[in-house]
Amino acid sequence: MISVVGSSNIDIVLKVDHFTRPGETQKALEMNIFPGGKGANQAVTVAKIGEKSCRFLTCLGNDDYAKILSDNFERHGIKGYIQINVPTGRAFIEVDRSGQNRIIIFPGANAELKKELIDWEELSRSEILLLQNEIPFETTLECAKRFNGIVIFDPAPAQGINEEIFQYVDYLTPNEEEIETLSREIFGDFSTVENAAERFLKLGVKNVLVKLGEKGILLLNKKGKKHFPAFEVNAVDTTAAGDVFNGAFAVGLAEGKNLEDAVIFGMAAAAISVTRLGAQSSIPSRQEVEEFLKVKL
Repeated sequence: MISVVGSSNIDIVLKVDHFTRPGETQKALEMNIFPGGKGANQAVTVAKIGEKSCRFLTCLGNDDYAKILSDNFERHGIKGYIQINVPTGRAFIEVDRSGQNRIIIFPGANAELKKELIDWEELSRSEILLLQNEIPFETTLECAKRFNGIVIFDPAPAQGINEEIFQYVDYLTPNEEEIETLSREIFGDFSTVENAAERFLKLGVKNVLVKLGEKGILLLNKKGKKHFPAFEVNAVDTTAAGDVFNGAFAVGLAEGKNLEDAVIFGMAAAAISVTRLGAQSSIPSRQEVEEFLKVKL
């Protein structure tokens, strides 16, 4: 089983001509509301693509948005969420014509996911744990510390992270901006992606997978480094692409794929997702990923 502990949001997505500049007002070209949140995106990816069950510990609020999220979890057979008496988390997302995005998060119920809510016995039944940084860091740290299986940590947003967590992380999966921000926060400076990744390996991380967008994935570990070029697709919306990668990558590992094949499997799922609008609405099925790989490899 794969477990996810993390955030659930409602994504309010505004398609715009360009990112709004300071002091500027512009009309949105389109508005959509989707289920989102980094934790939920990863959980739904695992449920849609994986052959093993997924358990997802998250906090939903007391509003109509929570019903949208819980209905979506039920459709995908995802259990483990908790409802509390505060507003559901939200993400306000600008997507420009090239498919790039900017995101502002209102934590809401996600801020209430304290470590006291963790069912440790239930969590111990899983082989792989997916974590992110949209819930209280103390909870994320405690989960990483106490989990005996494989820990995959997506350090986004890259703020308020204590270096203690890295000794418990098997796979650290930042994007380019996040590894720079994290490097400046932890080490006080940044020179290159490779140098930063090597420094995280020295802190105890076993593997660093840097998500480079259209440039692919850079893997670094004690064996060396390897670059995986991105699949060529026409991007519409990059929202949740990193989450889809993480979820599908975890599925690959859980099913016994070697590390390189699991990376490629995750990249294929993410490549499909950027050709569609929205977060969870963009997640492909298992069949779509397998057919994509047959064509591209």
